[in-house]
Amino acid sequence: MDNAWYSWQWFAPETVAGFTWEQPLYLYGLIALPFILIARWVIRYLTNQKLPVAWVKSDIHSSRAAWVRVLPDLILIIVASLLLVALARPQKTNEKVEQWSEGIDIMLALDISQSMQIEDFQPNRLEAAKSVARDFIKGRIQDRIGIVVFAADAFSLAPLTTDYDLLFAYLKDINFDMIQISGTAIGSALAVCTNRMRESEAKSKVCILISDGDNRGGNIDPITAAELAAAYGIKMYTIIVGKEGRVPFGKDYFGRPQMVENTVDETTMRKIADIGSGEFFRVEDDQTLRQVFAKIDQYEKAEIKESRYRDTTDFYHVYLAWAICFFLFWLLLKSTFISNVLQD
Repeated sequence: MDNAWYSWQWFAPETVAGFTWEQPLYLYGLIALPFILIARWVIRYLTNQKLPVAWVKSDIHSSRAAWVRVLPDLILIIVASLLLVALARPQKTNEKVEQWSEGIDIMLALDISQSMQIEDFQPNRLEAAKSVARDFIKGRIQDRIGIVVFAADAFSLAPLTTDYDLLFAYLKDINFDMIQISGTAIGSALAVCTNRMRESEAKSKVCILISDGDNRGGNIDPITAAELAAAYGIKMYTIIVGKEGRVPFGKDYFGRPQMVENTVDETTMRKIADIGSGEFFRVEDDQTLRQVFAKIDQYEKAEIKESRYRDTTDFYHVYLAWAICFFLFWLLLKSTFISNVLQD
């Protein structure tokens, strides 16, 4: 707080309420002070010497100035109150928490081939995968994440980075026009992921491959690419999205859903996960896809460490200074002609 010690802001309710107290038991003494003052007045009244004096009733009247005589006692109570507050040690504590982890390097390989437009997910397979990937990124702390997109070819859309806002922007812009040639080059996607992580020194390296699972393109065999990735210590999770059989794909002239025949190749995706010591998942709806990413999120959690810094500032000296000022004022009342004025 930047207020000078003599500022009245130290007695504002919001200021006092914001304190923590090192010795709060002293504050209970404030309750007893009014009773002590009353007891003092009663004792003084009972012990004061009384002289019988005859007064004419018309001469007896009260004066507000007589109440000034209680001023020294009130000042003394204020001094005692301020001392109790100072003894209670009012403090303000600022706590700073720093979190960090050793971090994991994660590459998201996302299929943007034409088959990802199929609408067995809402609104389609690609948009559902993008949405779940976005939520997955939000849950990470200090993990470097990169994005690879692939169809008949594959390229790195985002390098490994902790700039999650940048990743969200890239995810938003992913569309089917990024690669014009149709196909699904799973082997090429794995190769690009491996190239991005081969010099990584992270404790754990992970590739999450999302596709409809049917390899139809590229010049690298998926199994060969998986073995190369495993040689660099990359763990691979593979996710097949989509149902087999007839699925909705676009609409006809009358706005009715068109149905197309869809096939899924689980064998290759399962083998990739086995080679990469990861896990294979098959999902057929949005909810299951979210559950899969939640499971991977739990599997690949780095140990989060934190440091706490507490900066505690004492303010007892402010109330002690006020107590000294009021005590000096009380001495002025008791030790000068003013005390006689108050008694007369």
